Amino acid sequence: MVSVGVFVGLIVVVTILSKSHADRNVYPSAGVLFVHVLEREYFKGEFPPYPKAGDSTNDPITFNTNLKGYPDRPGWLRYIQRTPHSDGVLYGSPASEHVGKPTIIEITAYNKRTFETARHNLVINIMSTEEFPLPYQAEFFIKNMNVEEMLASEVLGDFLGAVKNVWQPERLNAINITSALDRGGRVPLPINDLKEGVYVMVGADVQFSSCLREVETPQNQLRCSQEMEPVISCDKKFRAQFHIDWCKISLVDITKVVPVHSNRPDPGTGVLPDIGEYNPPSESLKNRDYFADFLITLAVPSAVAMVLFIILAYSMCCRREGVIQLVHHSSIQKSTKELRNMSKNREISWPLSTLPVFHPVSGEVVPPIHPDNYETTSMPLMQTQTNLQNQIQIPQQQSSGKWYS
Repeated sequence: MVSVGVFVGLIVVVTILSKSHADRNVYPSAGVLFVHVLEREYFKGEFPPYPKAGDSTNDPITFNTNLKGYPDRPGWLRYIQRTPHSDGVLYGSPASEHVGKPTIIEITAYNKRTFETARHNLVINIMSTEEFPLPYQAEFFIKNMNVEEMLASEVLGDFLGAVKNVWQPERLNAINITSALDRGGRVPLPINDLKEGVYVMVGADVQFSSCLREVETPQNQLRCSQEMEPVISCDKKFRAQFHIDWCKISLVDITKVVPVHSNRPDPGTGVLPDIGEYNPPSESLKNRDYFADFLITLAVPSAVAMVLFIILAYSMCCRREGVIQLVHHSSIQKSTKELRNMSKNREISWPLSTLPVFHPVSGEVVPPIHPDNYETTSMPLMQTQTNLQNQIQIPQQQSSGKWYS
């Protein structure tokens, strides 16, 4: 395992082993990025060897990290592991209020092949430094990187080197790294090797360079509002390896930030003041009469409904207009019933397509092939005139003037 501290673009390893094999002590500084890699190779000795020689690296191992005695990690410490076949990484930026308080992180490794576990402790001793925090802080959004890729020492060193070239500070440190997903970003589509993006905050001891200030010009602000890429003169120094979204860069001078103090009341002792003895209410309580409530909620609406029912019954049954309406309604029902009975018994004339037709060559009469009791709804409109039975011969006239059949 290694702990990584970043100072002026250089990666310094700060790892101290204790006598106990299971515990490790690390000494990060407040206000500086802390990175600790959980190497799978280190935990493989805790598990049985793989049956096949040379395949021990294929063991799927995952890690669970939590503050000792608690279910989760401290708020400033994050953890990421993409797959069970990759190393895990603890990273974060401790604050000044964490100085002098040893933080014990329990690391539990799970071998998904053997279902065995191994537990080690990581003791984080946060130290204070007068040089931190650095007054000028800039946060960059890198679009073509994931957080675990940016946490690699060589990649982070290259980025700090590029920032140093355009800023020219005496001291430059990585303060914090945050995944875009932790800022509300979306998971990218798995096409074209898209990345989720990462925010990197760096601090320096000199004011921002003119290149970084170009983002604040009105022309570039207008291009950002129109979702166009601004024109930055030093972008070419990053473009070879890092794609910076210059519209999302943040420049903060903490020396000019006005601290906000909330007026909170002073906490008390937690003991109620002595205001005398407590007098509970008397046990002899007065009985409450609910009869008036009953009249209001039930009796009054029921009486109003009964009066309306009586008025309606009188209007419909006792007055001439109501009786006429009832008789009219009854006559409509009778007429409707009579029409329905008549429609069932009515006879429908045969369509013209079902009448006898004449053969165009022989002149024979072709009778309809349906009996009289066929339903007209199932009868075809055109009849086939071949292979018909019961054909009728049309009488023809003889040469002598007589008719014969």
